[in-house]
Amino acid sequence: MQTSSRFGMILLLVAFFGLLVPNGLFLYWLVVECDGLAAVFGDRLALAFILDAFMILALLSVYFRLRPIGPVPWYWFGLLSLVGGLGFSLPFYWWLNRKRHSHGS
Repeated sequence: MQTSSRFGMILLLVAFFGLLVPNGLFLYWLVVECDGLAAVFGDRLALAFILDAFMILALLSVYFRLRPIGPVPWYWFGLLSLVGGLGFSLPFYWWLNRKRHSHGS
């Protein structure tokens, strides 16, 4: 197996781990344990993590807009982040751009 394809497989594994584990925990909490937004807004630690994630999402989106890493547009990174979190979106977006770039060459 080539190093490039091995790295692509690692990116996919990390992306799906990020989608299933952290995002799965969030979805479980949302469906089973969530008491409404008042509980979230009252938890300063949760607000800090949410703010941190949105800050990183914004910074990376601006970076990918100014310095594209491949043919897939930057706004797909933002959409993937909102759907599955940064643990999913960053490796998956990287993999998508590597895949499209290698097929386009």
